[in-house]
Amino acid sequence: MANTEAKKSNKMLFLAAGLLVLGAAGGAGWFLLRPAGAAAEAAGKEESHKIQATLSLESFVVNLADSNTNSFLRVGIDLGLTRPMEAGGHGESAPDFTGPVRDTIVEILSARESAALLSAEGKTQLKRDLLSALQERVPELHVGEVYFTEFLVQR
Repeated sequence: MANTEAKKSNKMLFLAAGLLVLGAAGGAGWFLLRPAGAAAEAAGKEESHKIQATLSLESFVVNLADSNTNSFLRVGIDLGLTRPMEAGGHGESAPDFTGPVRDTIVEILSARESAALLSAEGKTQLKRDLLSALQERVPELHVGEVYFTEFLVQR
């Protein structure tokens, strides 16, 4: 009878050890294979949004939408482009997007209130809104980032 219990105990020990080894092997396989796939996917996304050129714009000075006071914003903006600006061919220069770009930016800036622009979140939201509007209105420019090079709110 003691011999039967010992056999059962040995079987359970081998079964537990086998499950432990199998679980460890599966976990190791997942750990080794999963990050490689995720890293490759992240690298592919990064590559598609990698900034390849920068377009510097002249500073903007706009009246803000504050109702109680006269306030203005002076801001310098550079645009990060995901594709370099290419010439039209046959010795032509790159297309000039200055008018549509500046118009879009002035429209977005002048709709803001000074209180919203003074917070870090307000500036971040402004960048998002500028990026979205530029990607929608001037898609051929391939804007991927908006950089503030100067930012002054006067109340």
